[in-house]
Amino acid sequence: QCPWGAPNTTSISCSLADVMSEQLAKELQLEEENAAFPEVVAVAEGPFITGENADTSSDLMLAQMLQMEFDREYDAQLRREEKKINGDSKVSISFENYRKVHPYDSDSSEDEVDWQDTRHDPYRADKPTTTPRRGFIGKGKDITTKHDEVVCGRKNTARMENFAPEFQVGDGIGMDLKLSNQVFNALKQHAYSEERRSARLHEKKEHSTAEKAVDPKTRLLLYKMVNAGMLETITGCISTGKESVVFHAYGGKSATEDKVMPPECAIKVFKTTLNEFKNRDKYIKDDYRFKDRFSKLNPRKIIRMWAEKEMHNLTRMQNAGIPCPQVVILKKHVLVMSFIGQDQVPAPKLKDVTLSSEDMKKAYYQTLNMMQQLYKECNLVHADLSEYNMLWHDGKVWLIDVSQSVEPTHPHGLEFLFRDCRNVSQFFQKGGVAEALNERELFNAVSGFNITADNEVDFQAEIEALEKMNEDHVQNHGKKLSMFSSDGDPPIYDE
Repeated sequence: QCPWGAPNTTSISCSLADVMSEQLAKELQLEEENAAFPEVVAVAEGPFITGENADTSSDLMLAQMLQMEFDREYDAQLRREEKKINGDSKVSISFENYRKVHPYDSDSSEDEVDWQDTRHDPYRADKPTTTPRRGFIGKGKDITTKHDEVVCGRKNTARMENFAPEFQVGDGIGMDLKLSNQVFNALKQHAYSEERRSARLHEKKEHSTAEKAVDPKTRLLLYKMVNAGMLETITGCISTGKESVVFHAYGGKSATEDKVMPPECAIKVFKTTLNEFKNRDKYIKDDYRFKDRFSKLNPRKIIRMWAEKEMHNLTRMQNAGIPCPQVVILKKHVLVMSFIGQDQVPAPKLKDVTLSSEDMKKAYYQTLNMMQQLYKECNLVHADLSEYNMLWHDGKVWLIDVSQSVEPTHPHGLEFLFRDCRNVSQFFQKGGVAEALNERELFNAVSGFNITADNEVDFQAEIEALEKMNEDHVQNHGKKLSMFSSDGDPPIYDE
């Protein structure tokens, strides 16, 4: 046989009517589809499998091939429906989620939209166009410089993204917002101020006390006292102030060999914030007992020095026999003292108690006597003496809150003493004590000076002159020497 000969073909007999009817039906269907959807590409006809070595002997392979072809036809039908529904509308819908074949597995046409591709998102805001480095674009009348109002406004809107994360700026770019330089600078300054305020609040929260001065460090100190048996239990807060908080507690075993814990104790916790102490450093930085240590310490350690100062002042007063709380122990900024009161009820302040005329007169002479003892024997000036810092307990006056007390050699010691005398004199004069001296007479009676001035202005001028002379004398002869001297001891007023 010749290899180039014509192959022997075996003709398959078929009905002409069957062929004509199938072809006619298919042609009619294509005409209808082309008339309805002229732009839609028809599904490519052809064999199911394009590979040359496809194995068709397996029923599983044939089933997968048929399923793939069915899915392609189904997806083509979905695209036709999608095109019919959308038409020329600006708002379109998509049947992408109902497709059977993933876009990268299909043989779909190139004009098919891949909704997973977000490289060109129609809803994404366009970034503002900026001018080139040369500073302008365009020519002639169409020139646009970098100072153009629109360009500069869009640039300011984009620069708002550099603000602090806590400062919400919104979607200004998406709205094509144009901010003027004045508005942008105001927003920038406001954002910077808010950032600093947030930082200050965070710093205050981290370093200040919480829950009425009981921060974690203070709580640890109190726990150690309770665990060591010095305190049996801490009942609660009895007083709050700008500088400290006072708690009531029941005493336990002895703190030291020579110290006996009282049945009831008052725990004074000095607040560890500097807000109230930064304006009160004059009471301690010019005190000659602490002057050498003040400049070398961290400002936060001033609070500990303040507590130590009150401990030393109370010890002096206790040794002189002045009614005051008894110091038990000092731990950093926590001072434990005896409790002035009974059964968790603190003694009332002198301003809150109603006394008879006899008791008021007795309280006045006792206060005058204590002021003289404080000045002469303790070498101290209370510096904040008033009816708010005097308690009435067991028929007598008790002095408290002496952390700001200074020595008379302090550069402002006599001024503080004159202020104390004014407060005491006004209170007892309003209380109906006819024998109460005025502030100038009380100052001379306490200090032993004989300042004869007709008015308060001249009196204070002489006090300032005495302080100036004493300061110069102390600087020349040593910090513990004082030129204050009086002709004999001041008179002790008794009832």
